[in-house]
Amino acid sequence: MTIRVIQWATGTVGIHAVPAIVEHPDLELAGLWVHSDAKAGRDAGELCGLDPVGVLATQDADALLASDAEVVCYMAHSDIRPDEVVDDLCRMLAAGKNVVNTSFVPLLYPKAAGEGVYDKLQAACEAGGTSFYTNGIDPGFGNAGFAVQLMALSKRVDTVRMMEIVNYATWDNPFTMFEIMGFGKPDASHSLLLAPGSTTLAWGPVIELVAAALDVTLDGIEEWHELIHADEAFDIASGTIEAGTISGMRFEIRGMVDGEARIVVEHVTRLRDGDAPDWPQGAGYRILVGGEPNYRLELDLSSDVGDHNHAGCLATAMAVVNAIPAVVAAPPGVCTYLDLPVYSARHLMS
Repeated sequence: MTIRVIQWATGTVGIHAVPAIVEHPDLELAGLWVHSDAKAGRDAGELCGLDPVGVLATQDADALLASDAEVVCYMAHSDIRPDEVVDDLCRMLAAGKNVVNTSFVPLLYPKAAGEGVYDKLQAACEAGGTSFYTNGIDPGFGNAGFAVQLMALSKRVDTVRMMEIVNYATWDNPFTMFEIMGFGKPDASHSLLLAPGSTTLAWGPVIELVAAALDVTLDGIEEWHELIHADEAFDIASGTIEAGTISGMRFEIRGMVDGEARIVVEHVTRLRDGDAPDWPQGAGYRILVGGEPNYRLELDLSSDVGDHNHAGCLATAMAVVNAIPAVVAAPPGVCTYLDLPVYSARHLMS
């Protein structure tokens, strides 16, 4: 018996979720919500690179939530509307829909996502008899997920460093690249991402989840960043980087334990592979666990139909699409990676 799923939005991640749901033998696409007027009324398959699937996109949220679907796969834009996202999720959960989410990434560990957020979600789950789960590639499997599993092999853990080292030049998402991250801007004051507290909001829950797995108490979380600027103008998928503007960034979110940075998320983000040669080199995700023994795990992403950025967006979608059966089976409440049973790729080998 298949699980009926409503896909919520078809942005850079949601566009990958629709084909994944349609093609998954355990799932059935039961509805599609879209933000754009231009997408409403069109077949979900047409919007997402498939033949028609018989499900028309709609902006009628009430009708979707009144349907007999069991799950909402939530991937709506969240960068400048986090409170609205939480309200959306609570409405869905209270209406009897289980929810898997990649949208508001702090919900990877909701207890660290802001005052009252966990309590609101938990109350909505209890009201609707539903479960809620957030994951992705980063934040998600690419840092906290792999770190937690790798630490299971440890006799002693002294430090954990979770790194993303990625060239973002081929990611076609102008709003996020220029307005959120601040590429192509003159300095960090024009970057929403690098505003004080922003990286902690996004990746602090990764730190908190790993700390929970270790059962350690953090002194606090600190932020650090450095930037490089373009020596000449050049083009990327999202637009033009003018000379003298931000063309690369490196930042850390540092979980402090006993006065030392012991649990760290680090991002090294270039737009040209040869830039900042003194920064860490790589092409994907790296987990470093210091202790006894020491571990280094490298994860590189690629795709037969796209590049590493395409692969990352697809992996983000699949991190929750593949979790849907486990979330439906879970007791009502807020779930994290530490709560669900191990799930993988059931029925996906043809």
